[in-house]
Amino acid sequence: MKATARAHTNIALIKYWGKRDESLILPTNSNLSVTLDGFSTETTVHFREGLKEDSFLLNEQKVEGAALGKIAVFLDKVRALYGKEIYAQVQSVNHVPTAAGLASSASGLAALAAASSKAIGLSLDNMELSRLARQGSGSASRSIYGGFVEWQMGEREDGLDSYAVQIADQSHWDIRIAAVVLSKTVKKVSSREGMRRTVETSPFYAGWLEQTAKDLQEIKQAIIAKDFEKMGSVAEANCLRMHATTLGANPPFTYWQDTTMRVMQTVQNLREQGIPAFFTIDAGPNVKVLYLPEDEAKVKNSLQAMEDVEDIIISKPGSGISYM
Repeated sequence: MKATARAHTNIALIKYWGKRDESLILPTNSNLSVTLDGFSTETTVHFREGLKEDSFLLNEQKVEGAALGKIAVFLDKVRALYGKEIYAQVQSVNHVPTAAGLASSASGLAALAAASSKAIGLSLDNMELSRLARQGSGSASRSIYGGFVEWQMGEREDGLDSYAVQIADQSHWDIRIAAVVLSKTVKKVSSREGMRRTVETSPFYAGWLEQTAKDLQEIKQAIIAKDFEKMGSVAEANCLRMHATTLGANPPFTYWQDTTMRVMQTVQNLREQGIPAFFTIDAGPNVKVLYLPEDEAKVKNSLQAMEDVEDIIISKPGSGISYM
């Protein structure tokens, strides 16, 4: 009863920001991402008779407390599907800075969902696997698939119609995504707390929801048509509107650093020079820059010339779940 799975992170081009159900992790809006080949998590799950509790090693370090509790709660869902109480040893290697806005939870929970369900003997299709992964981390529902992926918010209270679907696979479009790493430290306001505070207190939130539904339709059309400037401009505007809602929250907060702003300005300067480049930012300070392969040298040189940039990691659209 042992299996190993790999999942890649994703970056949302149309943001997921807010839940209509906290316990089931049901989003307030449908959203869309691209899976990245540059960041991944490999997880091995071994269910064993005789274990008294679950255990978790992350990057060869023993994890306890709340983080272990989150893993155990997720495995309870897998055990419920299996119909038997049996505990597991979980080992993960995370090739993503944890909790710094680079979607480590997406790859981590997607890999855990795939490895644990296979190890325990469940035969889940991708829709069922996406629905399961969602209950650990919302964005993990999208990392089941490669390429461009829409997480459909659904309408049912039980969440059975809330899962991700692939819009186009990783071979559809050769674009580049540069993750500009400015900070690898754990952020002060978690994504979950940030969402909750924004939904409950930001007067900008209703407008965000209304516009995001329109953004989603526009960007899907742009992806299918391979209209890069349209895709990039919609993604960048959607990102800015999401972060504006955090400034309207009570108390207000932001994930940006001063370097975040400078990277955004650098990308805007590239566009003024005729280079189509666009940025997007999740719940963290790090910036992701979208551009075309032929512009890689100019984009990378501009970003590397900046102070306080710790790293630049180039990705292409990546693949979905794989088993090792």
